[in-house]
Amino acid sequence: MTKITAIIPTLNEEFHITDAIKSVSFADEIIIIDSYSTDKTIEIAEKLHVKIIKRKFDDFSSQKNFAIDQATHSWIYILDADERVTPEVEKEILEAVKKPNDFVGFYVRRTFYFAKQKINYCGWQGDKVVRLFLKEHCSYSGVVHETILANGKLGFLKNKIDHFGYRSYDHFISKINHYSSLKAKQLHTNGKKVTAFHLLIKPAARFFIHYVIRLGFLDGLAGLILAKILAYSVFTRYIKLWLLNKEIKES
Repeated sequence: MTKITAIIPTLNEEFHITDAIKSVSFADEIIIIDSYSTDKTIEIAEKLHVKIIKRKFDDFSSQKNFAIDQATHSWIYILDADERVTPEVEKEILEAVKKPNDFVGFYVRRTFYFAKQKINYCGWQGDKVVRLFLKEHCSYSGVVHETILANGKLGFLKNKIDHFGYRSYDHFISKINHYSSLKAKQLHTNGKKVTAFHLLIKPAARFFIHYVIRLGFLDGLAGLILAKILAYSVFTRYIKLWLLNKEIKES
């Protein structure tokens, strides 16, 4: 019950994959669940002697749940390719699986970096995700922003992992576009309509929330850029939804 399977979902992560795998080298098994990368992700991973599973991407929850089902061990640690487990968190993970104290999973806090700058505000000051859990008691739910459904208590690790969500501006925007497309499809399936409110008010509100309410202005120019990008993500989500709805009406 103390052995760990680390799972890393990937799609064209050649930039991150080596450091990601090395940061979970404490795990007894490492699984790469890949959405048919077209770069060197798999070639690099194969040299690091990890288990590789290829699966066509449908949504984040299904992808991760599929990999969890293939895991040999009960304790699962999920690592996004742009995250790094620090030595302090590694120590906590190993202690937690030995003495879970009736917890079936643990939240891990993250330190976000943008353009090599640590972001202290802009909404990331309280960033936390469930990353360590027992597969018999936890599973993922949700199409875009997947969450853990836990049959039991969840605890917290004290230290933070590093989250390098920004590789280049183009890469960051491509991730935003990917998420917005998934969200638009989900809203379309639910019959959501688009109004001027969604295109004018919601993006502006998102900017205000991150830049003012969540103190993004304290992060300087990086905070301003992030707030603008997050506002753009809302705007493009509803543009895509409008286009999906329009295609249905014209077909």
